[in-house]
Amino acid sequence: MYKDELIQLHQFLVYVLKYLEDGYEVKDECEEYFRLNISPHHIHRTKAEHKYAIFVLSSSISEVLSRKNNGAPPSNVVNGLSELAKRSKKELIRMHEDNTTLKYQKNSNVEII
Repeated sequence: MYKDELIQLHQFLVYVLKYLEDGYEVKDECEEYFRLNISPHHIHRTKAEHKYAIFVLSSSISEVLSRKNNGAPPSNVVNGLSELAKRSKKELIRMHEDNTTLKYQKNSNVEII
């Protein structure tokens, strides 16, 4: 998926969350998403960051629906989305570590004459 498509999906999920806020208390389930401080309007954020935010938000939304609607969606959907969020976080951390290592290697190759 392209970054602009991920941002559109991210925006859609935010609309779903806002809709759910009218009928349910979602603050507890969505705390992790709010702590990310990544919104669809943050176009400067990386594709991986938006992807992670989408997985966290979709997982939170599924938890809200699961707890408030007598188990719909099934718990395996909730667990699957949570697992995708964890994998995405590991990928994001690995990407940041690789970028930091690359920057360090570029800077350490400077010769002083």
